[in-house]
Amino acid sequence: MSRTIPWKLKMVTREDWEQKLAAADVRKEDMNKLIMDFFLTQGYIGAAKQFQIESGTEPNMSFEDVRKRMEIRNAVWRGDVEEGIMKANELNPDILDSNPQLSFDLQQQHVIELIRESRVMEALECAQENLAPYCIEPDDTFFRELERTVVLLAFKDPASCPVGELMDIKKREQAAMEIDHAILMSQGHERDPKLHFLLKLLVWAQTKLGEKASYPRIDHISKALYEHEDCSRR
Repeated sequence: MSRTIPWKLKMVTREDWEQKLAAADVRKEDMNKLIMDFFLTQGYIGAAKQFQIESGTEPNMSFEDVRKRMEIRNAVWRGDVEEGIMKANELNPDILDSNPQLSFDLQQQHVIELIRESRVMEALECAQENLAPYCIEPDDTFFRELERTVVLLAFKDPASCPVGELMDIKKREQAAMEIDHAILMSQGHERDPKLHFLLKLLVWAQTKLGEKASYPRIDHISKALYEHEDCSRR
């Protein structure tokens, strides 16, 4: 859809815009660091090692730390939450000890996975031993979540009960990302790749600039295509 351009906006031609882009001082080393940060934050160890060989870019976190973090994230991702919790505590007990909400979320997910496997008695015992201690007040969030979790045990098909959304695989994936982010932050890193932040900044900057000028806006960020540019040309 084409944009209506208010007459007061400054006009910037495609030619002028590309000249300014070409004149911008962006060091290749900085670009390479962004790429390396993306690979390691996302857990692409193989790609990071190959990129190090090809570009000479030093990793901003150790490959071993990334490997251990991926083991934990993947364990939770596939539903083996107990193993994920155990490995997280082996890596750094303070990660869960200092974050009651994350600890509760993982224990809750562990109970949910037991219910998914129809291990009802184990799920009930796990809820009593690992979730109940968080529930100090009957009206707090932990207590309400414990109640919702236990409700699953009363139904033959938990996924179709009133709190069936707890059985959604997306909840498990969210728990996996939560522990991944917590580990990154405990090691002094950002929870998301720096490249993600810069792309969000690009969208914001384009919106603000669009209030003052008409310029070649990038509409297809993943392909770096300008507005109205044919995707098939690249």
